[in-house]
Amino acid sequence: MAFGFLMLASILRFMAKGWVYNMYIKPKLFFPYYGFEWVKPLGETGMYVVFIVLAISAFCIAVGFLYRYSAIVFFLGFTYVELLDKTNYLNHYYFISIMSFLIIFLPAHRYFSIDYSLNKKIAATYAPNYFILTIKFQVFIVYFFAGIAKVNPDWLLHAQPLKIWLPAHSEMPLIGNLLTKEWIAYFFSWFGCVYDLVIPFLLFVPRFIKPTYFFVIVFHLATSLFFNIGMFPYIMISLTTIFFTESFHLWIINAIRSIIKGNATEDAVIYAPQIKTVKLFSILFTIHFVIQLLLPLRYILYPGNLYWTEQGYRFSWRVMLMEKAGTAFFYVHDRTTGGEIEVDNKKYLTYMQEKMMATQPDMMIDYAKFLKAEFIKQGFKDPIIRAQSYVTLNGNGSREFIDPQVDLSVQSNSFLQNKNWIKKY
Repeated sequence: MAFGFLMLASILRFMAKGWVYNMYIKPKLFFPYYGFEWVKPLGETGMYVVFIVLAISAFCIAVGFLYRYSAIVFFLGFTYVELLDKTNYLNHYYFISIMSFLIIFLPAHRYFSIDYSLNKKIAATYAPNYFILTIKFQVFIVYFFAGIAKVNPDWLLHAQPLKIWLPAHSEMPLIGNLLTKEWIAYFFSWFGCVYDLVIPFLLFVPRFIKPTYFFVIVFHLATSLFFNIGMFPYIMISLTTIFFTESFHLWIINAIRSIIKGNATEDAVIYAPQIKTVKLFSILFTIHFVIQLLLPLRYILYPGNLYWTEQGYRFSWRVMLMEKAGTAFFYVHDRTTGGEIEVDNKKYLTYMQEKMMATQPDMMIDYAKFLKAEFIKQGFKDPIIRAQSYVTLNGNGSREFIDPQVDLSVQSNSFLQNKNWIKKY
């Protein structure tokens, strides 16, 4: 219920702020994920229809109406939107896609739902614990890998990037001056690391759940106060309640029932899926969680500083661990005439696309391939696309990011190929 209502609020907020237009209609080109180049936007009307359908399906998930179908529609719709442009990648968008996938298989609609009210035959008061454990384990993975990611010199020894971010809030009443102190940045860095590493284990201990959840609330409200990260803190606060005992959730349901006078079966009915279904779910969840455990570790396959090269950075729960900015200048060289022109990036890219592309090598390749196709249409013969990029990471001086002589238009974004044209950090 919490997930559905939060997703409804998120979708409506997204539409109200004009982000549907700015992110999925206005851009002249999109930066697809490797292997998903076939995923294309549906045009202005189509994209608004997608978001309206997402809002309706989120509401249906919350109230348990056509629950299974609504969960499938939301998962497919939300994941489709996220695959359109990696410019907009955020860890919590990835988390929402995963959660919307997992809840498809939950028997959540068998108790206190519209589906139950319409069909008493599906009623159940008890379900196998592995359904709940799948959600718990997914939340555990997010916290734990976020903690592991914080065990790095910049975060623990240099308090970066918090040393840059916190003083920017010095105008805040009461605590503004405190945020300019260097020791505060170190305190938050170490506290955040310990929090992410310890909290997921404490959540599994029933006697610690209440004090642990208090820290969950404090931590996420603090991140919401200091950083513009949207609905993510509230999503984590809500979904972490999965670790509470059933009595806590029944107390909430009974409170809602007393207001709306809803119905729910009180007879002990056990939901027991068929053996074939259980085996299928076991295989599916095993594959899912093996991927979830391995994906954040794939960065070890690539040389160099992960935060500099960003090879293996996405989908690894590295939340707000770097302050990275840069500028990229692209040049188109005509092999026939020998002439070369500098590209006006603003002609093709939105502000956010240009900002993200300047520091992410795979987006540079995508942009170079687009430019090559664009200038071939203008009469260039097999043009060479090269770029000069200067990037700063976590407050360090700006330095050259990539080899300026490399033709980016012929490079590959394959996971099996190291981008050795990225300068060493």
